[in-house]
Amino acid sequence: MSEPALLQTEGLFSGYGGEQVLQGVDLTIDAGEIVAVIGRNGVGKSTLIRTLTGLLAPSAGTIRLFGEDVTGLPANQRALRGVGYIPQGREVFPELTVRENLMVGEVAGRTRGAPDYDMVHRFFPILKERARQRAGTLSGGQQQQLAIARAMMGHPRLMLLDEPSEGIQPSIIKDISRNVRALNAQTGVAVLLVEQNLDLIVSMAQRGYVMEKGRIVASLDQREITSRDEVRRYLTI
Repeated sequence: MSEPALLQTEGLFSGYGGEQVLQGVDLTIDAGEIVAVIGRNGVGKSTLIRTLTGLLAPSAGTIRLFGEDVTGLPANQRALRGVGYIPQGREVFPELTVRENLMVGEVAGRTRGAPDYDMVHRFFPILKERARQRAGTLSGGQQQQLAIARAMMGHPRLMLLDEPSEGIQPSIIKDISRNVRALNAQTGVAVLLVEQNLDLIVSMAQRGYVMEKGRIVASLDQREITSRDEVRRYLTI
């Protein structure tokens, strides 16, 4: 008997103030995959991520993690089950130090092993150098690295990245792509990437979904998701 998908949604509807943004989203992510959800601004990508994390309650449909129905679980319970979240805009704790931000991330992984600071510092050495610096004084790219590292402290099985390229210079975007792919290869963490940046999509994702007006309108295999021309076509529809 095959293992259940790491994440599966069926007929997912969600939105704000009675307005349905998601219109019946069906998607599947298997363990160890890097999957991108792409599309223009305003098609529902961030709403999807917030619904998957538990920050936004769906109005209909089902969300399953490893076959378990978690549709009604709050965000903290999903985090304890292995869902790591890197929000759009990073949202680090600006008054806390880098080290203190990482300590916050330990909570979600307390049932899955001891925190691995050596691993985090290996991928993001700047965080070791700036351990005592307040997070709010870091550059945007450094804050993005901290947000990813904070999520990794919880030993997630699935990492949700919402527009990680936003406000980040191109050289740092390349670093983020390389580090996330290395984390995926070395730890087996699956990644769901919501993004519009063409370079990040084609360099990181293994397959993808195209979103339009709150619906999944196409699935892209590895050849398609790594083709700049193919991805560009969907980003400019």
